[in-house]
Amino acid sequence: MNALRKSPLHDAIAALQPEWGMHNGMPAALQFDQGDSQRMAALGIADVSCLWRCGLKGPRSMAWLTEQGVAVPAVNSWTPLANGGLIARLGNSEFLLEDSPGGSTAQRMQSLLADRPHGVYPVLRQDAALLLTGAGLHPLLRQTCSFNFMTLDTAVRPVVLTTMVGVVVIVLPQQMPDGMHYRIWCDGTYGEYLWRTLLDIARELDGGVTGLNHLILEGK
Repeated sequence: MNALRKSPLHDAIAALQPEWGMHNGMPAALQFDQGDSQRMAALGIADVSCLWRCGLKGPRSMAWLTEQGVAVPAVNSWTPLANGGLIARLGNSEFLLEDSPGGSTAQRMQSLLADRPHGVYPVLRQDAALLLTGAGLHPLLRQTCSFNFMTLDTAVRPVVLTTMVGVVVIVLPQQMPDGMHYRIWCDGTYGEYLWRTLLDIARELDGGVTGLNHLILEGK
């Protein structure tokens, strides 16, 4: 496969022999087997590193995003982007944008950052990005995080910076029509360790890997 981009989890996932597709120039596991939807309901773990991300920070970052027509969330919270995807505010002046499969805002912002706007600085994002679903989410979070996610008011769209099995992560809960989803980003160099650890726990809870066909690529 001649790909320009590769997920930090690619080699580990390739060993499971999923059905592959291409998204944003990156191979993405679409489906592992007929049990994907069942695992998704129990405790599913999907690699969504293929989604386009853009990071930026700086004293004018908030004003610059507003000038580009991007609604800026409150500190340590997130909001949906107008054409799909999300923007998370990681502090007073740092932001993470991620496009949905049909979105383009993060990619457009990254392109505009090439002009080096005054007071705004790009942040290189080479994350491993995971999407967790299913009834076993909270037991897994209790085993792996010191933060108590049960205390969160998900209606205010919080973003949590914490550690998970010793790895620094950004965690973002999303209420979706089929239940709660948790989005997790970490430095790509720790991605395989985090993925393998979470996968071991998920399998103990009758969950496991899921492809993107049953998640974001079909608009869920």
